Amino acid sequence: MDGVAPGNDTIAAIATAPGRGGIGVVRVSGPSLLPFARALSGREPRPRHATLVRFLDRAGAPVDEGLLIHFPAPASFTGEDVLELQGHGGPVVMRLLLERCFELGARPAAPGEFSQRAFLNGRMDLAQAEAVADLIDASTAEAARSAVRSLGGEFSQRIEGLRDELIDLRMLVEATLDFPEEENDFLQQARAFERLDAIESRLDGVLRAAGQGALLREGIRVVLAGLPNVGKSSLLNRLSGEERAIVTDIAGTTRDVLRETIQIEGVPLHLVDTAGLRATENPVERIGVERSWAEIAKADVVVHLVDARAGWSPADDEIDARLPSDLPRLRVFNKVDLVDEAALDRRHDLLMSAVRGDGIDELRRKLLKIVGWFPGQEDVFIARERHLLALRETAGYLATARDHAHSLDLFAEELRLAHDALGKITGAFTPDDLLGVIFSRFCIGK
Repeated sequence: MDGVAPGNDTIAAIATAPGRGGIGVVRVSGPSLLPFARALSGREPRPRHATLVRFLDRAGAPVDEGLLIHFPAPASFTGEDVLELQGHGGPVVMRLLLERCFELGARPAAPGEFSQRAFLNGRMDLAQAEAVADLIDASTAEAARSAVRSLGGEFSQRIEGLRDELIDLRMLVEATLDFPEEENDFLQQARAFERLDAIESRLDGVLRAAGQGALLREGIRVVLAGLPNVGKSSLLNRLSGEERAIVTDIAGTTRDVLRETIQIEGVPLHLVDTAGLRATENPVERIGVERSWAEIAKADVVVHLVDARAGWSPADDEIDARLPSDLPRLRVFNKVDLVDEAALDRRHDLLMSAVRGDGIDELRRKLLKIVGWFPGQEDVFIARERHLLALRETAGYLATARDHAHSLDLFAEELRLAHDALGKITGAFTPDDLLGVIFSRFCIGK
């Protein structure tokens, strides 16, 4: 957190968004804040009651009138004493209230420091703390609901359930180490490998749900690519529901990258419309083509559009060959309203008319399917890439443990590593430098 380590000092920050509003909130957290509250308002607020006060400056003159709420430790968001100053939401008023808090001994809170103190004081685990930021940043209703599930502890409970099963298995295996001459019979009688099967099965279910949650959080980056004038801009407009891109019959109209974010079944779809991919002597168009390939390199899916009137061409072969080999792609023949479909060749995944709307719903379904989204799931919780990495790391250690079943020492060590990998998710085994990186990405005041 930019070198700021949580301690026993008092921090303060504006917790509401910048700009004008009916209400603004300044949040303060630290030890024993009743003297702070008296100096700020001339009154001692009742715990967890909204008290109407005048917020006073150093000379005792009113700065604003609003509500003061005191949350005594440990029953607060951070686990410390917390004050919330709810005043009028003007930028000047909020700044004056915050400056008054600094005069009384508070320092500016670093990004995410309130949530970090909540984690360090045991008010929430790391996955729940991250869900706070994910709920704020949610771009769809489904992402928000999934973040609430993680914040409520559903993800953490499933991780802790796996860790408890691993602890039981580790205790069994490590106890057997004391009796090496009986280890094989003992492990078989205790059904150790059946337990390992059950753990791996549950882990696979958590990994699938986390993968769905990661899609909700991050979305899908879809690049529309192809030769000039195949209908990429028309498709962007059709999917976004508005005229975001200029559409003409002149090849090469799109010279720069256009971006639009939509949602399909709650999954954010980050659409990127690119310049037509062709060799050109025009320096401006050439820059556009270079930027198109740069966007393709960052894509999750490429929709390779082809003009159905011209069909698949050698130039499309060149584009297809240059796409990264592991990049999912959809070959879409557009403008089918202008041709006889029976005469088309079969080198396509979908027939579509961006202008008329034919095939658009099927395109949406195929995009979700190609990235592994399964609609209708009720147990999806928000997840981050680091969670997926830790879960895959755990699965790798469990697989290696099975390979080392003939050597109990190695078997036990792989189980320990799997246990530690799971602990990274909730923060049980998380390095301090990683905590700094995670919380520094939160907004100030959270």
